[in-house]
Amino acid sequence: MKKIFVVSLVALLASCQEEGILTQDREVIVVTPMSELKYYGTFTPTSGINVNGEAKIYLENGQHKVQLENFTISNGPDLKVYLSKAATPTDFVNLGNLTSQTVYAIPTNVIVDDYSHVLIHCQQYNHLFAIAALTQN
Repeated sequence: MKKIFVVSLVALLASCQEEGILTQDREVIVVTPMSELKYYGTFTPTSGINVNGEAKIYLENGQHKVQLENFTISNGPDLKVYLSKAATPTDFVNLGNLTSQTVYAIPTNVIVDDYSHVLIHCQQYNHLFAIAALTQN
């Protein structure tokens, strides 16, 4: 019985991923009134998930930022905010952990025009929670 417990505990710990630079919580980022709205989209849920709100991409002083507005979502483990080239998490940039923070900086080396969606994705279980298809403003 002890052996089964130890094996189960090791398997559980091994399934957790170490946070890298892109998935660690970051400093608080804001969008100011001087920001220019470039893209926007309304979140739609995947099966069994409840979501409300919008994703908006702003440009301010050469820095793009994703802002989640009026955003609520079902609870889930290891949720990440992705900027994606498709409605699936196959070609994306991980913007960080989904937290109470509502603004996420997009790395300056990312060509924002190449991306068409903001996704909320459970990285640990590879489950897509919500999709916002982006429209140019």
